[in-house]
Amino acid sequence: MKEAFDRVVEHFLGNGFAMEEAVELLEKGLIVRALERSRGNRCGASRLLGIHRNTLQRKIVEYKLDAPSIKRKPLRRAQAASKKARAG
Repeated sequence: MKEAFDRVVEHFLGNGFAMEEAVELLEKGLIVRALERSRGNRCGASRLLGIHRNTLQRKIVEYKLDAPSIKRKPLRRAQAASKKARAG
C-alpha cells in the first residue's frame, strides 16, 4: 500500500501538480467511491470517510459532485392511502 501511495505522490510531483490540486483529486475520488459503496447514502459515506455528514455535504457542493440520490421506501401511510384511492 505504501509503495502505491509513494508512486502517486511521485506522479503528482513529477507532473507539476500543486498540493492543493492533489488534495482535491484525492478528496473527490474518496467521496465518489464512498458514495458508490454506500449506494448514495450520505450518512453511510460519511462514516466510511470518517467525517461528519455536514462536511461531506459541503464538499459535494464545493466539488460539484453529482451524488447518487438516496432511494427511500414510501411511507406506510402513503401506501395505505394509495391502496384506498385505487380501491374506492
